[in-house]
Amino acid sequence: MRRLALLLLCALALVTASACTAQIPIIQKKKPVDKSTDATNTAEPDKQLYDKAMNDIKHGRHEVGRLGLQTLINTYPDSEYLAKAKLAIADSYYKQGGSSNITLAINGYKDFIVFFPFLPEAAYAQMQVAMCNYNEMPKADRDNTHTKAAEEEFQTFLLKYPKDPLAPQAEQRLREVQEVLADSQFKVAYYYYVKGDRRAAAGRLIPLVKRYPLYSKSDTALWMLGDIFEKSERKDLAGSYYAQIVKNYPLSIHDADAKAKLKAFGMPVPQPDPKALAWMTAEQNTPRPKETVVHRSIGMLHNAPDVHAAAVHGLPNLTPESDDNSGDLLTGGNHTTIATGAGGGTGTSTSSGTGTGTGTGAVVDVVKPGEEPPAGAAAPNSEDVNSNGASGDASANKDANAEGSGTAAADGAQAGSTDQSQGASQDGSASSDTAKKDDNTQPASSDSSQTQNQNQKESSSKKKGIKKILPW
Repeated sequence: MRRLALLLLCALALVTASACTAQIPIIQKKKPVDKSTDATNTAEPDKQLYDKAMNDIKHGRHEVGRLGLQTLINTYPDSEYLAKAKLAIADSYYKQGGSSNITLAINGYKDFIVFFPFLPEAAYAQMQVAMCNYNEMPKADRDNTHTKAAEEEFQTFLLKYPKDPLAPQAEQRLREVQEVLADSQFKVAYYYYVKGDRRAAAGRLIPLVKRYPLYSKSDTALWMLGDIFEKSERKDLAGSYYAQIVKNYPLSIHDADAKAKLKAFGMPVPQPDPKALAWMTAEQNTPRPKETVVHRSIGMLHNAPDVHAAAVHGLPNLTPESDDNSGDLLTGGNHTTIATGAGGGTGTSTSSGTGTGTGTGAVVDVVKPGEEPPAGAAAPNSEDVNSNGASGDASANKDANAEGSGTAAADGAQAGSTDQSQGASQDGSASSDTAKKDDNTQPASSDSSQTQNQNQKESSSKKKGIKKILPW
């Protein structure tokens, strides 16, 4: 009986379990469908490549994404995604970071600007070139190669795309870059100023205050220049720098001292410039992070420069440094030539040979073939290619071909001569080449024949002397 009861209970349990499993649906995990190979996908293959590559780059698979984009560029050169693919490759290098990748990103952005200069994304590419150099910018006392490159690229952006939405950001970045460049020059100048080398300090401070008026320490640089020239007993120059402090930096800490210096020199004190006053007021009212001891100690651990003191208002200098430098400038054609001599003076000259200027300026004269040299020009030592007279090289060639022959005939038809320019003289006598081609040529003048005879006699006497020394 017990066994029968156990069998009945087991059968009842099996029936109950089967009924429960029949009511609960079986959940199966669906396999992911590859949309690129799905029959319902009607997207073009170039778009599929682009979307897949961008998805790889988005998830950090930069190498795979760039490979897909490069495949798109090589396989579909006429695709509408070609420009986007080139730009995406450069963006991938930029996002990945690193010195080598930043270099490749710069090259990619520049290639995009060359191939697609009229697309709206060209401004973005130019901005990214500048930002690549900006992010690689070291401190002011380090190598400033990337800093100068960033300044040049930001200036190019603002000159080419002044109305672009990224222009305000580019202006602020340019102010920060120029703050670092100016601070680099100021630190070197301050070292020489403290050391007592006035010439070296002034040589760095003068271009600094001229090129970077928005620099946070421009008023201090002007004060140092005034002190340098005052100690050099050049009160006229010192007064001009003190006057710039009063006029262009009216809220400076050196303003009162500069006014006192001008009064002591007996020079007029200028009125502050209203625009400069408004600019300095806006700069002082701009909130800035306070530089504390902790901030300085932490800053020593970073490679990036500290630009918290950079100006926020005012137009930065948009003139490239290469156009700002003064030096020797030699141009051809009919353009005016400007040159700087060793004495610091400049001079100008034109192709006509006239020059004006002060100091020891170099004068460059341009002479075209067939024209007479300008007045006062030194006679050339080398052979004149436009001269019609017999030169020393022509006579030497005649000597080489005159061995065993007598004097040249009066008609100039000398046979076996290899130099065709030997018979012409400055009085208009015909050349031997012309005489050889034309049998009806008039006889040469007596002066020409005498010159030829004399040259050949000298050559024969020289050869006899040589044969006595060297019989063979």
